[in-house]
Amino acid sequence: MEDDPAVRNSLSRALRLEGYEAELHEEGLSAIRSLQVAAPDAIILDLGLPDVDGIEICQRVRATGDATPILMVTARDAVNDRVSGLDAGADDYLVKPFDLAELFARLRALLRRRGPADGETDVLRFVDLSLNLSTRDAKRAERTFTLTRVEFDLLELFLRHPRQVLTRDVILDRVWGYNFDTGTNSLAVYVGYLRRKLEEGDEPRLLHTVRGVGYVLREP
Repeated sequence: MEDDPAVRNSLSRALRLEGYEAELHEEGLSAIRSLQVAAPDAIILDLGLPDVDGIEICQRVRATGDATPILMVTARDAVNDRVSGLDAGADDYLVKPFDLAELFARLRALLRRRGPADGETDVLRFVDLSLNLSTRDAKRAERTFTLTRVEFDLLELFLRHPRQVLTRDVILDRVWGYNFDTGTNSLAVYVGYLRRKLEEGDEPRLLHTVRGVGYVLREP
């Protein structure tokens, strides 16, 4: 929900390029009506809309019992404005002007906390590899193994994008965050850790290096 056409159109393009499906609304009331028809995975809400204030929209959404993650964006950077937004039910607050990388990082964090929606499975699978997002259990065939937080996030990312080559920069952004120092070799180190666990039982390699580009999860 964003009232500035230039910002709205730019954000729409950026979201779609990032792989999200986005439905945009200029006014709050039309957005509320849309929410009653189909609930999105997350809401990006501008505090200053022409018809209904973002605070009121947030309160109306929460009053219905709707727990959809809400990221509130606004030019108001006073502490009391942020507190009002969070007290109204927003899950996070971002002050304009903002970097798109930060917006996407916050959006991903909200979606991770949301967990699987109704009808979605909480187990990701590829070939004989599986990852339970609720229990954080990882299995290769019948062999179960444990993962550190970073290893888990890496494997989840690859399992969500099987057979897709993920660049080094994309992986660093998704797992470590938009402001991570890309000059370190942490990615190669953790991919090595993850591979050892995936192949500990002499299973064939699933996580492959694409030289000069990044990594891909694909069949042996």
